[in-house]
Amino acid sequence: MSTVQRIRGKRTFADVLRDIGPAAEARLRPRFEQVNVPYPPSAITLIGLKKERQLKLWAKSNASSVRIPVHSYAITAASGKPGPKLREGDLQVPEGRYRIIGLNPNSSYHLSMKLDYPNEFDRRNARREDRSNPGGDIFIHGKAVSIGCIAVGDEAIEELFTLVARIRKANVKVLIAPNDLRKGPPATESARPWLPELYNDLARGMRELDTSR
Repeated sequence: MSTVQRIRGKRTFADVLRDIGPAAEARLRPRFEQVNVPYPPSAITLIGLKKERQLKLWAKSNASSVRIPVHSYAITAASGKPGPKLREGDLQVPEGRYRIIGLNPNSSYHLSMKLDYPNEFDRRNARREDRSNPGGDIFIHGKAVSIGCIAVGDEAIEELFTLVARIRKANVKVLIAPNDLRKGPPATESARPWLPELYNDLARGMRELDTSR
């Protein structure tokens, strides 16, 4: 990459991993060592909890199906309130099971990871309710500002970006919920008829992590 391109702020994926990867992994490795999970793990699950304002990292050991809690990142900003995203511009963070489909080294929010919202469940319920534009472009990113995304600060996104790049996007699951559904009922006032199905599925996904240990 030329000097001119660097001045303009254009970074490649390789640039980011070279520049921030070593320091990010130096912070990550001790956390994995502390819970006896080899680094890099074979797979991870991120659980976003709106009420608790936490993004929890669970990792799968290469040798088994066991998933172990590794670290909890503070959510520095998440606009909206507990409850699902319904349409473009409502400023809600989605709730559901998602995948990471893109890594952006040139994000306005330092670095970002794009989620596959709306997923099939979101699209199906939008069609049923005649919601033509459920929105999109939902990310986990740095900084401390949110317009429908999950912000975790720059240091945290450097670690997560590096980790996801290392293990590949296909090995990452993301669950976003109004609160920790293992500990209490959904903390939302929304009464959409499909929410019980969604929250039961998210609660099951969280409990599966616990029972894998």
